[in-house]
Amino acid sequence: EVHLVESGGGLVQPGGSLILSCAASGFIFGRYDMSWVRQAPGKGPEWVSSIDTSGDNTFYVDFAKGQFTNSRDNVKNTLYIQINSLKPEDTAVYYCATRSGSSESGYGYWSQGTKVTVSS
Repeated sequence: EVHLVESGGGLVQPGGSLILSCAASGFIFGRYDMSWVRQAPGKGPEWVSSIDTSGDNTFYVDFAKGQFTNSRDNVKNTLYIQINSLKPEDTAVYYCATRSGSSESGYGYWSQGTKVTVSS
């Protein structure tokens, strides 16, 4: 059974940092490009970042460049994203997902999401 299980979310003060983890099982993790998507309260889903199978190439939405760092460990079957200098506007549910060329949405498997709340 395919699972993408996130951890690391929670409450953080503005200016703080955190790392989200996405642990994969039930499929060959190293064969999939991966993405991070977030959804802020009252808004639709927003693509944040993607990473290729090797982890050597990363891609970011403009606002995330310099603030977000996407990485992966294919031995541990885990995807990570580090977020620095957190702002209240970063408050959202963050999801990890596999990329899929056969899916209309462009994504295949999804995590359950983890909530990040940035507030003082």
